[in-house]
Amino acid sequence: MWYDARFAHTNYLMFLLVFVNFILIAYNFLLEDNTGLNNIFSNLWVFTLVFLILYIPISVIIGRWHTQNQIKVEHEMRFKQNPMFSKMIRTLMDVKTGRASEEEIEKFRKMLTDIEKKDINEF
Repeated sequence: MWYDARFAHTNYLMFLLVFVNFILIAYNFLLEDNTGLNNIFSNLWVFTLVFLILYIPISVIIGRWHTQNQIKVEHEMRFKQNPMFSKMIRTLMDVKTGRASEEEIEKFRKMLTDIEKKDINEF
C-alpha cells in the first residue's frame, strides 16, 4: 500500500497540484502589470486553455525524445548497479565455468522460482 500511495502521490496527485500551481502563478505574474497580455487573456480560463494547447504538444515531443533516447541510458545505468543482476550473471558464469557448487545453483534456482511465483500486487 505504501508503494501504491507513493506512486500515486508522485505521478498523479502532486503532478496535478504543481501543474495547477504553476498555471496560477504564471497567470498572476504575466498579467499583473502587463496590460497588453491582460487584454488577450481576459480571464484565467482563457490563459489556461492557451497554455494547455501549447504545453501538451511540447511535453509530448520532449517525452517522446526521452523515451527514444535517454531512457535507454537510464536503464543501462540501473542495470549495472543492480546487485540482483550482478549475482545472476556471476552465478551463470560460475555455472558455465564449473566454479559454482550444487548448493549455490540450487539456492539461485530457488531464488528465481520465488521471484516468478510472486504476485504483481505484492509490490
